[in-house]
Amino acid sequence: MKRGLKIIIFIMLNLSYGLSAQSRAVNITLPTVALLDVEPHGVNINLNFTAPTEAGNPVSAPTPNTSKWLNYTSAVTAAGTARTVTAFVSQTIPGINIRLSVANASGTGGGVLGTSSALTAVTLTTSPIIIISGIRGAFTGNGTSNGHQLTLTAATGNYANITAGSTSVLVTYTISD
Repeated sequence: MKRGLKIIIFIMLNLSYGLSAQSRAVNITLPTVALLDVEPHGVNINLNFTAPTEAGNPVSAPTPNTSKWLNYTSAVTAAGTARTVTAFVSQTIPGINIRLSVANASGTGGGVLGTSSALTAVTLTTSPIIIISGIRGAFTGNGTSNGHQLTLTAATGNYANITAGSTSVLVTYTISD
């Protein structure tokens, strides 16, 4: 018993005289990030109306397209700051409404993901419309099945204004403070 006590006292004396400590500052930098993309890349959406087979019936609206997903990464400039995502079209088509609905985020992301402002379809115009709000420090995950699923549809508006033909319209999505 005395031998064990002597060893403990010896170790304690050595530790009290042999300890030394230093501290160093650690600088951490996190950049402001606001990145957004639509997945999958390089695949255009075709919304084709169908002609009626019986006189007196209207053209049939295209099948809604649900193949696109909105992904984003966000690191805001200050605590409490929130970002939004807006959408608009490059041009309107007389007699045709281009409509967009946005599902709430799903997938592998994390942080404070935004909430869809467009769960019910909104008609896109040439003026930006908020479709997602409340994004803070967040990431949605990358690729299809991550982020917010987009549903694009086309429908006749004022039937008197429709004309036959093909028109390309760009839909622009923007993330901002």
